Order: sequence, then structure tokens, then C-alpha cells
Amino acid sequence: MKTIQHWIGGTATAAGSTRTAAVHDPATGQQRAQVLLAGPADVDSAVAAASKAFASWGDSSLSQRVKVMFAFRELLVKHEDELARVISAEHGKVVDDARGEIVRGREVVEYACGIADALKGSFSDQVSRDVDVHNFRTPLGVVAGITPFNFPIMVPLWMHPIAIATGNTFVLKPSERDPSASALVAKLYAEAGLPDGVFNVVNGDKTAVDAILDHPDIAAVSFVGSTPIARYVHERGTAAGKRVQALGGAKNHAVVLPDADLEYAANHLTAAAFGSAGQRCMAISVGVAVGSAGDRLVEILERKAREVTVGPGSDPASDMGPVVTAAARDRVVDTVTDAAGQGATVVVDGRELTVAGHEDGFFVGPSLLDRVTTDMRAYREEIFGPVLVILRADTVDEAIGIINANPYGNGTAIFTGSGEAARRFQREVKVGMIGVNVPIPVPMSYYSFGGWKDSLIGDSPIHGPEGVRFYTRAKVVTTRWPDTGGHTAAFSFPTSSG
Repeated sequence: MKTIQHWIGGTATAAGSTRTAAVHDPATGQQRAQVLLAGPADVDSAVAAASKAFASWGDSSLSQRVKVMFAFRELLVKHEDELARVISAEHGKVVDDARGEIVRGREVVEYACGIADALKGSFSDQVSRDVDVHNFRTPLGVVAGITPFNFPIMVPLWMHPIAIATGNTFVLKPSERDPSASALVAKLYAEAGLPDGVFNVVNGDKTAVDAILDHPDIAAVSFVGSTPIARYVHERGTAAGKRVQALGGAKNHAVVLPDADLEYAANHLTAAAFGSAGQRCMAISVGVAVGSAGDRLVEILERKAREVTVGPGSDPASDMGPVVTAAARDRVVDTVTDAAGQGATVVVDGRELTVAGHEDGFFVGPSLLDRVTTDMRAYREEIFGPVLVILRADTVDEAIGIINANPYGNGTAIFTGSGEAARRFQREVKVGMIGVNVPIPVPMSYYSFGGWKDSLIGDSPIHGPEGVRFYTRAKVVTTRWPDTGGHTAAFSFPTSSG
């Protein structure tokens, strides 16, 4: 049985770990490896290695950091297929979807390659007689990331390249469900020339998470996961005096107006709802059909849902793979059953799906539920599976009201041919990321990713300019070089007059 180890101080190591967890292939249901689970002593070892490395990396030149990022970027390209297959084997998503995840993560590395521009300070000449002011940003020290199973490459890549390029050292705690991708990334960093200890990986569960949140030598923590855990991470981390980015869950709505191209809208809703088996924080899980769009939209969505090919992620013919665990599959099945009992119409039922040759895999088919209401569990809870629920609204104002009443505010979209409706929608919805005829509006790396309301605990989005600000702090320097005649010091508070 393969054992997935930690990566501390530039080498794979078991450190002091004695506990392990099983890593499964979701397509077969079989265990493919075991992963070591870190305890507080293992986290201490990783932080010690990172602290030692920061002494030199924090003072490294921008040129050195950028050189490493360029080399790392090329290695991500070179090993894209290998990484994608590792992700597919442990997560279950199809290989092409995994490749897309790698590309979107690599975009942040490309942003980090231009970090010198993002770190430029400002200068003000002669703010007072013979006095100048300038500012610059400095790294925090040792920082950490706690990342989810659903994007084992992309979400960590939204964190550590920015943190490392700005001069910090990093400790990553990936999901124990699909940890192999992070181990491979650590090796690629080493090949790219990153000094030992700058990037470390500790695998683990809540024990490791708590050790990270409590560790006095970790200055900041970035987290992506469910909203209840995001609240926990934010509260415990900030109580320990850390900066915390905490991105939570989602219930993303797509509004479809009668003037939309319904074939186009349905095609994109199908992909956005069932891609990666719905295990995306930006997945569209709610369609809001406005007015006369409803019946025709559901008719097209039914056809397209039945055309989705479900199979192992390694099969090029598969559109959608399994969900990550048996428990995740059971949760989807229970949610559909509950919705049917509450009066929803089960238009497409994925509960009984089996895949020939993979009967023990964690498969569940696409499910389409119509006539769902806002009091149903299928609407209220984040299902994180291949379920698309359809609500009906009479007007775009009613649709906006539904979205704004929802506690989540991660992403949303509108499908329409009306510029006026789109503009009103984007100004009035209380959501952080908005798509107009774009179902999954994930910002490019030079913008920042983050929702509103219960989708972002605190006020720190991830990557882009906000990421640079999160991983650095500003210094402002006021300078005077007096001439030999000297200046008279004043006991009153200094001002810029004179």
C-alpha cells in the first residue's frame, strides 16, 4: 500500500506521524493509498523549517523569486497530464476537467511572475521642506493554507504562489481525500529551484488544522471550504492574532429571462451544474426561470441532462465522474428523495445510476428538480453534487429578491439579451461574482476571487491584488537629509507646513 508522506524542509518525510487515513479511487470505491495524518509535532516541524527558510527567502531579491516562478510555471505545463491523472484518480473528476483546473491555477503563477509590478510602492517628493515620503510592502513570515478536496491543484495555487513570490514561506494542509497532487507540486517547486523549507506540506485532519490555527509562529492562514468550517477557522485564527482569509460555501443562482437564447442557456447550465459532479463552489445549483421561459427551459434541460455521459474520470468518453465519497453520494440521494417528498417534480432522477464495471464506485447521475420552493432542503442546503433545482419567478425583480434573500453570495449569472436587465441585475444582486451570459464567472488571476455574505467570512478575498495585500504589510517611511546648517526641532506635533 502506497503511503503519502509530508513534505518538510525540502524532502518527503513521515515526520512523527503515527495515524493514517485511506485514500480512495472514487470510480472503483477501492483504497488506492494511505496518507499520513499530522499531529501538532509534525506541524511544529514544518513551521520550524519554514521559519528557518524565511530568514533568507524574506530577503531574497525580486529577481530570484520571479525566476523560480517562471521555472515553476513551465514545470506545471510539462507535467500537466501527470497532474491531471493524479487528480482524477483521487477526486474522480474527468481528466479534461482536471486539466482545466490546472490551467486556472497556473494563471495565478503567471500573475506571480509579474509580482515586481504588484509590489511597487509610491513616492511623494517634498511633502514638507526637505522631507520626502515613500512606502513599500514586506512579507509577513510563515503563512499557511488549508484547502478543500474539490480543487486539489487550483485552490492551493490561488494561495502559495502569491505568498511565496511576496517573500513569505508556506505550509500547506491539503485535503486528506486527494493529497497526492500537493506532494507532486512540492517536488516541482524543488525542481524549479525553490530553497528547502520555503514550501512545506503537512497532510492531516482537524488535528493538523487546529495546530496550524493555534501556532504562534504562523502569521496568516488562508482557507477554502464549507461555511461552518470557514467560521470556525476565522474565529479561532483571529483569536490567535492571525490574519485569516476564510472562503465558505455557496448556493449559486442562474436567472434565465424569456428573451434569452434558451438552448444556449440550458447548454451552459447543464455543464455548470453537472461538471465535476457539481463539486464546485462556483457550480450553478439553482436555476431561476422567469415568466414564460420556465416550461421550455426545463424541457431543454431535461434533454441535455439525459445526454450527460457518466463514467470514470479516466475514460475520455465521460462528461462527469463520480462524487468523492460514498457519504457524498448518499447525501445527494437523500436530498433528491427529500425534495420529491416535499412536492418537487423529479424531472431527471440520478439516484439509481450504476456504471457497468464500476458498480462499487461512488456514482450518482445528474438530477433535475422542477417546482422547487425556497423552504425545501434541496434549495436551502449546499448539496455539492450533480443536482440542479429550478425555481419559478414572474419577474426579474422577483428573481433578484430570491437571490438576495439567500444567505450565500458567492457567484450568480443572468442569461438575457437585454442590456438593461443585465445592468440592473449586476447592480442589484448582493453577490460578489456575477456572470452575464457566463455561468461560472471565476475572475482572472489579476482580479480577486471572493463572494459576499456567508460565502466569505471576514473581508479578505483570494489571489490577485487582494492576495498581495493579504500576504504583505505596508511600511511608510518619512525621510529628511538635513544640510550642515541643521534644523530647529519643534515640540509641537509635526505638520507639512513650512
